[in-house]
Amino acid sequence: MAESEPLIIEGVRTSDVFAFGRPIIVRGLVDHGVLAFGGDIIVEGRVEGDVAVIGGSIIQREGSYIGGDCIIIGGTYHHGKTAPGRNPASVTVMYAGYEQELRELGRNPASFLTPRWSLAYFGQRLLSVLFWFIVSLALSLMMPGVIGRAVTRLKLATLRVALIGAISAGALSLGVPIALRFLPSALGAFVGVMALLLIIFSYLFGRTVIHVETGRWLQRVLFGEKARSESVALLLGAIFWAVALSLPVVWPLIVAGLLVVSLGLALTARHHVSWGRAAR
Repeated sequence: MAESEPLIIEGVRTSDVFAFGRPIIVRGLVDHGVLAFGGDIIVEGRVEGDVAVIGGSIIQREGSYIGGDCIIIGGTYHHGKTAPGRNPASVTVMYAGYEQELRELGRNPASFLTPRWSLAYFGQRLLSVLFWFIVSLALSLMMPGVIGRAVTRLKLATLRVALIGAISAGALSLGVPIALRFLPSALGAFVGVMALLLIIFSYLFGRTVIHVETGRWLQRVLFGEKARSESVALLLGAIFWAVALSLPVVWPLIVAGLLVVSLGLALTARHHVSWGRAAR
């Protein structure tokens, strides 16, 4: 894709500078921060705040100054031969992976919804199947009773589980930013970390439960009612959802649905379903 026209900042800018899918060149003074998604940030003048880029690099020319932090995701930080003009209290956070993918996403957001069919993509899907099969097998072996009750709960009360998960997702989406904004920094960070751990654990637990139920259903469809291999069920479930998450356009909705149901399953993990109800 052709390089987009850069956003050139000259003179004094008293607000944040943001660009999507195009580079930013700062030749004057920016009194706040600079953020670019899918393009480089070239600092030739002065930036008093933070400089952050996703899917690009920060290039700091000789004689320029950055007063805040430099945050680079999917790129690198370049500066001249001499020490760059930086605030001694500022830090540089950099993660160089997936630069090309993030850069293309910034320039062509529609590519986020459409997978690029290639050997690398198929390799990633195979690794995804292997990862989720191992995770599901490990959790099933460590918590067979909890997983079994969650599978029963998913079968009997799918809508209730999804509703609890949706309410929880909404509470997290609203509560975490509020906590970070109004609570003391240490307490707000603690709340954010706890919320992140809850989401990660819930997704691992929920995906395992969903893999078990999906795999058992596929076993019955493909091999008949006598098929009872838990390992085969987990593998079939992992393959099914890896394929589902490869579908163009709809895969973000599938991820959202899996996350909502997973939250509901994790938050109702202590709820016991009577086998009498299960029999009915």
